[in-house]
This record gives sequence, C-alpha cells and structure tokens, in this order.
Amino acid sequence: MADDLAAVGRFLYEAGTLKQTRRTGWWMAGVRDPESVAEHSWRTSLIATIIAKLEGADPARAAYLAVWHDTQETRTGDVNYVGKKYAPAGDPQEVTADQTADMPEVLASAIRDIVAEYEGKESPEAICARDADKLECLLQGIEYKAQGYENAQRWIDNSRGRLLTETGRRLADELLSQGPLDWLRTALGETKP
Repeated sequence: MADDLAAVGRFLYEAGTLKQTRRTGWWMAGVRDPESVAEHSWRTSLIATIIAKLEGADPARAAYLAVWHDTQETRTGDVNYVGKKYAPAGDPQEVTADQTADMPEVLASAIRDIVAEYEGKESPEAICARDADKLECLLQGIEYKAQGYENAQRWIDNSRGRLLTETGRRLADELLSQGPLDWLRTALGETKP
C-alpha cells in the first residue's frame, strides 16, 4: 500500500502545478496575467453543480467530471486552439493513463473512467460539465472585458455559441445582462435583486 500511495503523492504534487499553469488563449486577447488552469477548474466545477442540478442531472458527478477535466495539462500545458492546429495536445485519456499508472487500481480506474466519460460527451453529467467549461470561459471573458481587455469579446461570443443545455444558455444570457460587481452592489443593499 505504501508504494501505491507514493504514486498518489507524486500526482498531488503534479496537480499543484496547475496553480501556476496559465490559460494561454487569453494572451491572444492581450491579458498579461491570465487565470490559472486550477482557478478555471475550480469555478468550472462550481458551475457544473449548478447546471446539473437545474438540468436534472447528478450535480456531484458533474462537479467530479469538471474537477478532472483539465488535469492532463500538468503534462501538456494549456494548448490553445491556434496551438492545437500545429501541435495537438496529447490525448487526455492517454495522459491520464500515464498519470495514474502506479496508483492503486481502484483509484486509477476511477480516474480513467471519469476522464473517459467527460471526453465521451454523452452522459448528462458530461454535457453539463462541458457546458460549465464553456460558461466559465464566458464568465472570465466578461470579467476581463470589464478590466479593459476588449478582445475578450471573441471568447465571450464563442463560448456562448457552444453551450448545449437550456440552463447553460439561460445562465449565459443572465451573466451577459449583469456586470461583474452587480453582486457586490446587491449585497451592500445599493440595488435590489
């Protein structure tokens, strides 16, 4: 068991590198210090629970899918859409298999299965998690645009156009009708909800 947990320990250190791995697509929008993959994954997981609950899917499973959806980027980096044209990122399932190779099989198989489900794009939870990924990008784009990065509009529009769930589309429209600090104004009683 100790040898099996050694591999888990190594993976936990590896996963921590996502806190320093920047989302590279935002550089094309002029964002100098974009969010990290870890920051993106956290909010994606939160959004996945919301979409799944409102769509009648399992929110815990959708969040589980979202937590693992970009873990392969510890080894591939965040390859944006233009970069994938010239140097495609590794297959997420193959990378996950390498990452989990020496872990206890009960854990390794669970991780491989969750990544395969997300990549399969078929289960209600995978669809919700994938919409959460797009909605998080839209939300981040709105925030960057509010900071003066006008080129973020392209990411906002592209993300909105890729949403599949009714909840995701409705939530996108709601986010687009608000400003990033509307929540604070409401919390302080400056505006009514």
